[in-house]
Amino acid sequence: MKVVAYVPDLMDRSKVAAAAPEATFVARPDELASVEADLVVLDLTRPGVLDVIPLVQPPTLGFCRHTMRDVIAAAEEAGCDRVLVRSEFFADIAGALAQGK
Repeated sequence: MKVVAYVPDLMDRSKVAAAAPEATFVARPDELASVEADLVVLDLTRPGVLDVIPLVQPPTLGFCRHTMRDVIAAAEEAGCDRVLVRSEFFADIAGALAQGK
């Protein structure tokens, strides 16, 4: 499975890379509009991510803190296929990636 991710935080990125060693990471959210992948992983807390979601063709899996109800609602409204709270995502990244496609 080809995973492309916009996860700028290095600690978070290392966790995603451990679960999906073949993952490609992009530096800016606007790069996601043209990617070919089986799944796009998004850190929904980052500026510009919500704006690019409608432009992303592959299925999307986003995560953010559980207290960010407005971000969760906005991501779902923008078309994010699956939104998980951060703790749920990082508790079982491999499972989330497998279900996210």
